[in-house]
Amino acid sequence: MLRTRRDHCLRTLVNAPAPIARLVCFPHSGGTATGYRAWAAATPRTVELLAAQYPGHGDRFGEPLSTDVRALSAELSSELLRLPPLPTLLFGHSLGALVAYETALTLGTLGRAPRGLLASSCPAPGAKVSVQAGLLSDDELWSLIGSLGGIDPAVADQPELVEVQLPVLRADITAHEEYRPEPGATRLSCPIRCYHGVQDPLVDAALLAGWASVTTGPFSLLEREGHHFHPFQNAAHLLTDITAFLDTALHLDSLKRS
Repeated sequence: MLRTRRDHCLRTLVNAPAPIARLVCFPHSGGTATGYRAWAAATPRTVELLAAQYPGHGDRFGEPLSTDVRALSAELSSELLRLPPLPTLLFGHSLGALVAYETALTLGTLGRAPRGLLASSCPAPGAKVSVQAGLLSDDELWSLIGSLGGIDPAVADQPELVEVQLPVLRADITAHEEYRPEPGATRLSCPIRCYHGVQDPLVDAALLAGWASVTTGPFSLLEREGHHFHPFQNAAHLLTDITAFLDTALHLDSLKRS
């Protein structure tokens, strides 16, 4: 069950009693915080697991949708800055990778830089999107997302639910496809790790290396079996890699302090 604290757009999936680190997850287009609920079982008990809930999504249904990546980031950055400081990783999938990137920029500017940015199924900021999904008709868009495994089969054939979900999808896809990084944006200083599903028809793997140019830290890429929504298939394997990444970051922290 999701725990909603006084925060408006963060949901707690693992409330670690004595956390040593924090993992914050940013959903894809049409996604909600509940999409990361299955990650809780594979998250170390010493890591606080949070997920973002965008306006108009999930339990925020009825709030105006946003088509602006920076507006989504600003809301989330504000709440993260109110939390007790912890070594933090930001994980974003597809649209969420861009929201996480903008959040990392804001946190870094205000002295709370994350220990790492994990970007999944998303070309680097500013890269040309190969598939303009926002130009598809309603039927084409719904069919495309469904073919990639991004729609719950229980929802796919229910017209009243399709009617509710399509505007959410379009708003998010608009945010993703119209996003452009600020010219001359400060480079991040944290490591960036990308995750790519090798059967993903939406993301050109050649565009992922561009993430290296937005940080002064190291860049790495892990290719995984699966399509666009690979993080939700064999999540335990992905969490093993994320945990190892976090362990390295914490070890480097301890070396700097010694």
